[in-house]
Amino acid sequence: MTTTTMEAANANVVSHVEADAATTSGAAAGSRITRSDRSLTATFTVDQTPEEVFAAINNVRGWWSGEIEGSTGQLGDEWTYRYKDIHYSKQKITELIPGKKVVWLVLDSYLSFIADKTEWNGTRVTFEIARKGDQTEVRFTHIGLAPADECFNACSNAWGFYITGSLRNLIATGKGEPNPKEK
Repeated sequence: MTTTTMEAANANVVSHVEADAATTSGAAAGSRITRSDRSLTATFTVDQTPEEVFAAINNVRGWWSGEIEGSTGQLGDEWTYRYKDIHYSKQKITELIPGKKVVWLVLDSYLSFIADKTEWNGTRVTFEIARKGDQTEVRFTHIGLAPADECFNACSNAWGFYITGSLRNLIATGKGEPNPKEK
């Protein structure tokens, strides 16, 4: 995905997030992005089983980025994400319940575009998976990413694209939209 395409997708998400502080439309049809005083949440449903959703979430390289180092599928795993010199974060998988839940604790972070470069430190990223009739609901929450934080708009844009776009596509079609690997 090119930067221009990503920026266009992100602009769509942020306009919806800012339009209504309670519940809003997301980047993809059938998605919902909400925010509270302390977190950002994105929710969508798919036709796949909770087990298929769980497997896709843990295939982080399939939906987030090619610059991921470490294992992303076992309880206790620590891994890093890096996008150029703009964003670095180190996550630890602190909860892993097959077909139901994945939780990452952000151990370390660097966001070059904000004053507090470590704003994500100590935040949690959760994925809750639940069967809803004949579909599966995915509820993503970045706990600690608050609207008052400097990163909120840019980070909610990116999460909106990656969660309701790339991850959802990986689950539904088997093909996500991660960043291409840097050369």
